[in-house]
Amino acid sequence: MNIGSLITQLRKEQKLSREDLGSIVGTSGAVIGRYERNEIKPSVEIANKIAKALDVSLDFLVGNNSVIVKDKKILQRIEAITDMPTDEQQQIFNVIDALIRDYKAKKAYSS
Repeated sequence: MNIGSLITQLRKEQKLSREDLGSIVGTSGAVIGRYERNEIKPSVEIANKIAKALDVSLDFLVGNNSVIVKDKKILQRIEAITDMPTDEQQQIFNVIDALIRDYKAKKAYSS
């Protein structure tokens, strides 16, 4: 999916008009429309503002990620983990992996 289509989809999911999004990021609704139609590409600065306004990462907006994290608390936790030393990250991932494994096992046995 191209950046214009993604901006359109995410903007509509957030129930924002082009004018609303333009106001949030410091541009006009007409310019947002041009981004959505892929007539022009936003600068990195504007793309970052659009990503924040639409609750996605800049990487996701430009197509470098296929996962949308809509829960801001989850995203904040992920960002906090990335700032930790590698050994502490690994401890967290071990716990998460164990919880996911247990959840999947319970789900499989309850079916």
